[in-house]
Amino acid sequence: MNKLELTERLVAETGLTKREAEEIVAAALRMISEALVAGEDVKMTDFGTFSVKTRKGRNGTNPKTGEAIKIPAKKTVTFKLSKKLKEELN
Repeated sequence: MNKLELTERLVAETGLTKREAEEIVAAALRMISEALVAGEDVKMTDFGTFSVKTRKGRNGTNPKTGEAIKIPAKKTVTFKLSKKLKEELN
């Protein structure tokens, strides 16, 4: 499901206009993004938790040249399923 499909389902299930649904989806995604950038976890009951983790820097190899390179540390987002969603999937 992509953003457009999510918006269309929101319209169908709630009776909102398409414009209202687009604004709600955009606002929700923006709030989630802002929280993650601020380093906060985003917990959604019965869905899961988005959290920011830092990957350590490491040494790697350039696959084209075989040259050793240093891969810098970086932040990434992880997602952990809620117990309820995990049970529904299985």
